[in-house]
Amino acid sequence: MTPAPVETGKSPDQRRREVVLSLATAGVLVAAVIGVIVTSDDGADEAAAIASPAEPVPISEQIEFQLTGVPDLEGDELGQNAAEGDDPVEPERADGGCTIGALSVRLVSSGEGVECLQNALAAEGYYNGPANGEFGQSTADAVMAYQTAEDLYVDGIVGRESAIELNIWPDEESLVVRTPPPAPGATDLWGVKLSPVASAGDDAPPLPDNSGSGRRVVYDRGGQRVWAVSADEQIIRSWLVSGSKYSNETPGTHEVYSRSEMSTAWNGKAWLPQMIRWLKTDIGAIGFHAIPLHVSDGSPYMTTDELGTRLSGGCQRQHNLDAQFMWGFATVGTKVVVT
Repeated sequence: MTPAPVETGKSPDQRRREVVLSLATAGVLVAAVIGVIVTSDDGADEAAAIASPAEPVPISEQIEFQLTGVPDLEGDELGQNAAEGDDPVEPERADGGCTIGALSVRLVSSGEGVECLQNALAAEGYYNGPANGEFGQSTADAVMAYQTAEDLYVDGIVGRESAIELNIWPDEESLVVRTPPPAPGATDLWGVKLSPVASAGDDAPPLPDNSGSGRRVVYDRGGQRVWAVSADEQIIRSWLVSGSKYSNETPGTHEVYSRSEMSTAWNGKAWLPQMIRWLKTDIGAIGFHAIPLHVSDGSPYMTTDELGTRLSGGCQRQHNLDAQFMWGFATVGTKVVVT
């Protein structure tokens, strides 16, 4: 990534003060967009942190992280396929054709999904080996040749972007776990108002398999859904998100390591309110945040109706009410389980 040109005649301290002032101004804008949630009398002490989080990160420290740390992976055209793990998904497209049968396949993967990939590469003229379901070096070479020709991220891994181009990606909408909109004024188990895409308790979808135990956040990439779970395994709240277009949301157990009341996307085009980081990658940080806003005019990047659709460059976009809840729930050190 090429750094932005530095204006001459200004000291580093002067430039830093200007950035801090810009972000503080944007914070006022975002506060007006997000609003404040009022909890009921029955809300737990933790729920009070949603309206006024304990120990907020000073704006100066947020800027320090942005200037010295890795950028946050939001925005378009990152072009990254790579992720660890090959979680199973529904193996059919909307038209009934074959798919890779996983969120990604790579060297040493095997099975019907790899056979589907080999046949697709052969049909495009990039693979002339046997369709034996074994992802060996010849298959990886064919994948990289195809990615190069199609101007995709070249890594030899077939994730969402490469599989879509080859027409072997599952029907995404069939994987998304949706719930009916809650009744007006409905609240979660903390007494916090639910968003139009949220549910709680017995009304929430069941947790996915292998989603851990104890107090935690669970994020299911296929279902585009998040759960906030208490220490006694109650689903405090569950909601739809808009996750990554790529396969860079690494499955497994992580933890929240950094939070910013306001952040910026890697390309500088979006404000990311209430950023909660849980994953470090080689090129940037991934985390939960509210719906991003255009730096140019403060307008939102997406609508509520688009939640459940993969639109981001790596992070998980949330309805502003859900982001406000998450800010109170997911303090630094909170466990995040990604399935």
